[in-house]
Amino acid sequence: MCQPCDSDSGLSSEAQRKRHFLKAISATGIGLGLAGMTLPGVAADSPPPPKPENVISAEAALARLVAGNQRYINGQSTVFDFLRDRAALAGGQNPYASIVSCADARVVPELCFDEQRGDLFVTRVAGNYVTPDILSSLEFAALVLGVPLIMVLGHQHCGAVVASVAAVENHEQFPGHIQTVTTALAPAVRATKKDTGDRIDNVIRKNVILNVERLKQAAPVISKLVAEKKVKIVGGVYNLETGKVELVA
Repeated sequence: MCQPCDSDSGLSSEAQRKRHFLKAISATGIGLGLAGMTLPGVAADSPPPPKPENVISAEAALARLVAGNQRYINGQSTVFDFLRDRAALAGGQNPYASIVSCADARVVPELCFDEQRGDLFVTRVAGNYVTPDILSSLEFAALVLGVPLIMVLGHQHCGAVVASVAAVENHEQFPGHIQTVTTALAPAVRATKKDTGDRIDNVIRKNVILNVERLKQAAPVISKLVAEKKVKIVGGVYNLETGKVELVA
């Protein structure tokens, strides 16, 4: 006999969570069933998380990122161990922080925060700004996976920022879809026009701050979780020369 179409039998725990997420959206609309949840999107009868040490508060998550970054700077990074969590992570994930990172190959969040597989939920786009697809990914991480912390991570010498400054101030045109990126970063370019100091560094920092604020106001999911103090959003800038992540928002 065929299984009912809405049956979760045969699905992995990760697939079940995704399915529950979609059901929650369709069933409750804009509210998304957030009220009364202890851990966003995770039912009380869910199996134990694959990495119990990742079930922490937003404050503890931020402290863990900072501590990991310091180990990275000091050359004391933990040896990567694929075998340790292989079996547990095959059935699910419970990262403790989401990172909105630039696509720049020199910036690798798992490395600069000295973390292993399954610890960070990383989204990447040139210029580290919040696109609709990245926003939906962050909503999934917060609502379904229960991730309590989001960091927007910019970096020194960002090529996307350099291009955006050129586009805004010199009216340069770029081929293909690159202009989409420069347009997205244009608000940070304009907002720092009268600032003193290094022009590019100012825009990099402002771009992070603006995207942190955008996420805090992103309705209906993220803004509600922030208001309920279930999610914290911060911003940082990675220094390519020292490896240090400076918190800026």
